[in-house]
Amino acid sequence: MTLLRALLADRRGASAAEFVLILPLALVFLFGIIDAGRYAWQLNQLEKAAQSGVRYAVVTDIVPQGLNAYDTVGLTCADGTVLDVSDRICPEALGTITCSGAGGVSCSCSTGPCPSLGTTDTAAFNRIVSRISRHAPMVGPENVALIYSGSGIGFAGDPATSDDDSPLSDIAPLVTVQISGVDLRAMTLFGGGLEMPPVSSSLTLEDGDGAIGY
Repeated sequence: MTLLRALLADRRGASAAEFVLILPLALVFLFGIIDAGRYAWQLNQLEKAAQSGVRYAVVTDIVPQGLNAYDTVGLTCADGTVLDVSDRICPEALGTITCSGAGGVSCSCSTGPCPSLGTTDTAAFNRIVSRISRHAPMVGPENVALIYSGSGIGFAGDPATSDDDSPLSDIAPLVTVQISGVDLRAMTLFGGGLEMPPVSSSLTLEDGDGAIGY
């Protein structure tokens, strides 16, 4: 009994026991702080990547090449105006064209007037992805969508041509680069993936011709 009382009264291991109990919570708290910092860093990476990608997209080749041959003369705007040569093109003259790299590069038009999309310029799309990956290496073609929509900028029957005399788009569409489906490997999830929110950036098309952008 004397030995038992002595063991029960011995406090020499209390600190070690308390440390063992608190250690898991302390580690979760520490790793949570690290993951929060990594989350903010990666989100900033993706935002900068989208900005860089759209800046490149508006000064290089249009991905749905059929947009260059889209004739807007004769289209009717929401206010009833029928577009004639040199008229400003209304925003509703172009639907929403989405080009995606998921499962191979392809373009589709969902709403509003849809031009014949023609050939999908896969090389142009991949160059945009390459520019994006300079800022966010974790982004691949399957994470990128390129969206063209009406902006209200451009003139019907615009005679502009490229250096090889091919027609250029009458419309200067609003171009949006969207990045989605990117995961962050979180330590607090034991290496499991935490999906980042989609990010996007938009600019108006400038010339839509060429393969070099700064």
